Amino acid sequence: MRLQNKKYYPWMAVALLWIVALLNYMDRQMLSTMQSAMKADIVELNKAEAFGALMAVFLWIYGFVSPVAGIVADRVSRKWLVVGSLFVWSAVTFLMGYATSFNQLYWLRAFMGISEALYIPSALSLIADWHSGKSRSLAIGTHMTGLYVGQAIGGFGATIAAMFSWHATFHWFGIIGIVYSLILMLLLHENPNRSIETISNGQSKKGVPIFKGLSVVLSTWAFWIILFYFAAPSLPGWATKNWLPTLFAENLNIPMSQAGPISTITIAISSFIGVLAGGYLSDRWVQKNIRGRIYTSAIGLGMTIPALLLLGYGHTLIAVVGAGLFFGVGYGIFDANNMPILCQIISSKYRATAYGIMNMTGVFAGAAVTQLLGKWTDGGNLGQGFALLSIIVAIALCLQLYFLRPTTDNMQ
Repeated sequence: MRLQNKKYYPWMAVALLWIVALLNYMDRQMLSTMQSAMKADIVELNKAEAFGALMAVFLWIYGFVSPVAGIVADRVSRKWLVVGSLFVWSAVTFLMGYATSFNQLYWLRAFMGISEALYIPSALSLIADWHSGKSRSLAIGTHMTGLYVGQAIGGFGATIAAMFSWHATFHWFGIIGIVYSLILMLLLHENPNRSIETISNGQSKKGVPIFKGLSVVLSTWAFWIILFYFAAPSLPGWATKNWLPTLFAENLNIPMSQAGPISTITIAISSFIGVLAGGYLSDRWVQKNIRGRIYTSAIGLGMTIPALLLLGYGHTLIAVVGAGLFFGVGYGIFDANNMPILCQIISSKYRATAYGIMNMTGVFAGAAVTQLLGKWTDGGNLGQGFALLSIIVAIALCLQLYFLRPTTDNMQ
């Protein structure tokens, strides 16, 4: 019996992709923690503006490429997109260890944005195909924990660089990814029920206009609700990634050396719990009520509203850390159900395209809120900015509950 036909393979696919997700976030996160170690060799990094440019070029390219990545993933083998993107971004990570100038780092970082953007739409669409019913949200949520773990491990880049060197750190993590891409070539498989050559009427995809999927997705009115529902929480989601340590330091009046670990661990642990709990609850609720995934996601998003208010105005350790834990659990529940809800609205033929658009919107929303909160921070109003984000989330929650009324859990 072929490996992909065995009953356990859907979860094996999740396990294989979990490691890729870990490497995806770990490789992108390392640079942010190794800035100080690299300053001595690349003098431009002594300027915050130059370092900001390195981080920004990744986000902008990642965002613009995401819809293209989704369109491609709906037309070709997602297995080879995953393997290829992992190999390329790992090779880029390896080459960053040889960089001797800011320009070299800049272009490598830009190329990483292209290769990493190919991963998420392909991987989530692949998992959704392998887990078509009772385990879809839990499978997606389990995969998302790999992103959180990778982000946390990437935070130790500076520690490893101090033990060895920043060059060796990039080299070894790059080699790990390259080797794993070769393993993935042998073990990762498409769902045999999915054909990339034909669509429902038997017409060859080669004869279908390349932007047909894009037009189908954008002409589905429910997708626009999902798009706003996805983008709105992305604002506080990126705000916590980029500004939560600063918020903890200001509200608790503690040094950044303490605020950074406290805030990062708080969000990582609670989000990890949230995606698993949200996936489990959603998969069971949808068996009794077709809107079960909608309601589960709404519970998670609803939890973030009071959490944002308390993050903004809390000034005690219990209040701020408690709010962070509440936000992380809620956001994790929300995160585990985005693709499963999308599967209720968008055909399996166009899910990667749809998620690519969502990914782009989320990244651009994150870039915008990061810049806006920077201005609010300079004015001493960072906490107020976090609190105001709760209003946007509340609007998205109301729209989702009122308009999203799926008729199936797996749109064909």
